[in-house]
Amino acid sequence: MNLLVRINLALTAAFALAAAGVGATCYAVLQANAKREALREAGLMMDSALSMRAYTSEEIVPLLNGQMAHEFLPQSVPSYAATQNFLKLREHHPEYAYREATLNPTNLRDRAADWEADLVQQFRNEPHESEIVGERDTPLGRALYLARPIRAESQCLACHSLPTEAPATLLARYGGNNGFGWQPHEVVGAQIVSVPMAAASASAARIFRGVMLSIAGILAAALGVVNVVLYYAVVRPVRRMARIAAEVSLGNFAVGEFPARGSSELLDLARSFNRMRTSLVKALRMLGD
Repeated sequence: MNLLVRINLALTAAFALAAAGVGATCYAVLQANAKREALREAGLMMDSALSMRAYTSEEIVPLLNGQMAHEFLPQSVPSYAATQNFLKLREHHPEYAYREATLNPTNLRDRAADWEADLVQQFRNEPHESEIVGERDTPLGRALYLARPIRAESQCLACHSLPTEAPATLLARYGGNNGFGWQPHEVVGAQIVSVPMAAASASAARIFRGVMLSIAGILAAALGVVNVVLYYAVVRPVRRMARIAAEVSLGNFAVGEFPARGSSELLDLARSFNRMRTSLVKALRMLGD
């Protein structure tokens, strides 16, 4: 195996290790950025839901108070308004979701699924926990979820403490079997926003491929430059010296001297060979005499 091949193998191994290290770091950074982007989307959706709840409480409920004595209108419930808003969004973007998942809801569509109930239970077990972020697989792909606890505040207890204290119109609409027995400040559910990871992950993958292709191109170019420099600065001069040495060893002293140019190391080697050649010629002449 010649010198140039060995050097190329060593450089290729070093470049491959460097590329692997850079690639691993780049991949981790891009995936973290993708998660941050998805979390930012989830935060915007959560803020939108909170705004919808506040708008319903402050501006819609006062307009419906007169009708509530005759008929319970779910549009007066802030959680209903926020949920309905995102149900409309899901008609065009089914990969996004907003839920006010409750363990014991009045409206059974809000009953927590198993994984949602686990989040609610986690909020119950850790009272100081204000937010949970995680990922899960869905039929539409990987999704990031952001969850915050729903606590039974005083305005909630007007309808959810005991059936006997609930408005008659609410009982007429939903019955008296669900959504009661809530305790003050008890965690009864969780607001859960789900956003898709696919778009952010795909963008991260595209950037990663671009970065790795760029790194591969740069390393290939660097390897080419190193090869050219090694060939002209080391390999070719050494081969010329080897040819001259071979001729001298066969007694052909008419061949030219070793080239005294190049790097300082090669220059020292050439001078040493030339001195050795001169000494050899003198020794042979003395033997001939």
